[in-house]
Amino acid sequence: MANNQANKGVVIDYDAIANQESFKALVRKKNSFLWSMTAIFLAAYMLLPILTSYTTVLHQKAFGEITWVWVYSAGLFIMTWGLCHLYVAKANNFDKEAKAIIAEYENGGGRR
Repeated sequence: MANNQANKGVVIDYDAIANQESFKALVRKKNSFLWSMTAIFLAAYMLLPILTSYTTVLHQKAFGEITWVWVYSAGLFIMTWGLCHLYVAKANNFDKEAKAIIAEYENGGGRR
């Protein structure tokens, strides 16, 4: 897309786009989502070594000879896949909002 615009002689004022209120709102929403996901991911993963090293909570049997460590570890894989799917869905929404911001700029909404 950038190459097509460059070939047509279109000049994009990135500062104007960055100063649009809609762009700032998108950045805030995206950062909030990403930091939240990162915190959940890190907390869940860091909790495993803490619980196994300093407590015996996960050493108890859950099903037959399977301990809670295995259940928790399997849950981490499921959580990772779930967070990946959630991220892809949200990224698609962010892309739609970014296209709307570009359209707003192209229609004169972001020019000073």
